[in-house]
Amino acid sequence: MSCGIALAAALLLADPNVALAAAEPAAVAGAPVSVASEPLFADIVARASALKALSQNFSSDATPAGWTDFRAQATELARLDMQGHLILAERGTDGDLKCILRGIAEDIPVKLDAVEQATTPEARALALSELSYLLNDNVEVITAPPQPEA
Repeated sequence: MSCGIALAAALLLADPNVALAAAEPAAVAGAPVSVASEPLFADIVARASALKALSQNFSSDATPAGWTDFRAQATELARLDMQGHLILAERGTDGDLKCILRGIAEDIPVKLDAVEQATTPEARALALSELSYLLNDNVEVITAPPQPEA
């Protein structure tokens, strides 16, 4: 069994929204498809929106209060983004969303580490700003109307 199939099977068993998303039909070539209303992707949008709002309320003076919980939620969001990527890849979707979700999944831990490793209020403010921007991107790429491939 290939690693991809084993990983996909494990992910399907972990979250019912993933199973629902995986059950969606394969994409029709050339037809733009919006996934924003599918449960997994709607969950990603809701989580990213909530985390973005929280990140904008953090102070740049020190590691923010509630950071441990925030980090756990953001790490879970990254996991869901990767599941979204895998599902879109399984469907044969060739659009940018598949790649963007993977990039976001990989960037979230990097941005979280940057906040924790910042040694000055200015560096922490920049790291928090970049994290907030990434969370906003997570919402916008899913909710944007699909565009035909060029």
